[in-house]
Amino acid sequence: MRGLFFYFLFYCSNLTGQNLPSLLKGKDINATFSIVAYDPDAQEWGIAVATNNIYVGNSTVYIQAGLGAFSVIAETEPAYALNGLEALKAGKSIREAIEQTVEKDSEAYSRQVSGVDAHGHCFAFTGSTWKYQKGFAGSIVGEGYVVMGNQLGDSVLQNMSATFQKTTGTLAVRLLAALLAGERAGGQVEGKQSAALAVKGINNEFFNNIDLRVDDSKNPFRDLQRLLNYHYGRIKLNQAVFAIKMGNIPLGKTRLSEAEPMVKGWNGMQGKVALTYILLGEKSKAVVVIRAAINENPKWKQYLSAFYLLKDEPGMEGLINEKSFSEKDWINAVSFFGELGENAKARSLCRKALQRFPGSSYLHYLLGKSWLDAEMQKEAKKELQEAVRLDSSNEEAAILLK
Repeated sequence: MRGLFFYFLFYCSNLTGQNLPSLLKGKDINATFSIVAYDPDAQEWGIAVATNNIYVGNSTVYIQAGLGAFSVIAETEPAYALNGLEALKAGKSIREAIEQTVEKDSEAYSRQVSGVDAHGHCFAFTGSTWKYQKGFAGSIVGEGYVVMGNQLGDSVLQNMSATFQKTTGTLAVRLLAALLAGERAGGQVEGKQSAALAVKGINNEFFNNIDLRVDDSKNPFRDLQRLLNYHYGRIKLNQAVFAIKMGNIPLGKTRLSEAEPMVKGWNGMQGKVALTYILLGEKSKAVVVIRAAINENPKWKQYLSAFYLLKDEPGMEGLINEKSFSEKDWINAVSFFGELGENAKARSLCRKALQRFPGSSYLHYLLGKSWLDAEMQKEAKKELQEAVRLDSSNEEAAILLK
């Protein structure tokens, strides 16, 4: 009886979150649609996918830059991607890489797999059971891409394909545009719950690769778009800061105007938006950004010491009280002047802070760094030596001393 009870618990747990085909077949079948593609110019491989179950990106997305990518949906079996990547590495074609697992899989009828190799060659497989399920199931293989899905509206794949072909921009932008087009064309007959977008490239640093996942949402497409906006918004914001520091004010303003709406809602990024306005000499706009960030998240106040230079600006009344500053608050305030390239002001504030915290290794380091930036070697050496004397683990000071 006890064994029967645990079997009942196990069986019921497997029913949770499953759609009707899953319940009828006792399998983890999910209504899903995806696009896998290769961009030969950027040498990037990417996948966008959505489903009516949770965390679709957990098991359906497989990319190895320089080798290929596989989207594995329906009743998901990771072996198709894992075996497929090994097959591509061994010199097999993308078709062979998928069909070798189809031939060994006793339940291939319930699978859907698509892939693209290192040169943009594509192939897709849809198991026979899907023609008996509600909605449309199948794939469209285009030049360097495959759109695929099951339990879909009739025109979903056609709209995804057409949108991918006509959309310009990065591979990530094109992939997401195709996914959104599929949803607008009817999407899955049972709705949606999660979505994912991944792009990897041969020449990409880790921060340029994309791995975005919306694991559970009433509107995963909107949330995925917001995450991609954050990704590119941060890049544009960094470009704005760099352009301004290099003296290209028009470009800096353009990048900021593009970036600000893209990072709207990302509370942690508002400090950099404020920094950019300060670099442009627009302190009043920086104050507006800071006040909005605090209104959205009162805990944001912990960053206020960095904006010490704004303490007397209209709208900042009562927000910055230097009498309550800790050592770390002064470090933030001094560091911000350094970020602005205002070394004389950084030194002046650092000396003021050292009157309260004379034993601060890091404040001595910041003062030494500021002297070094001013090419005052003797003064810099004195402060850096003091920083190391106070704290031998202050590696930044030790490195500058060398």
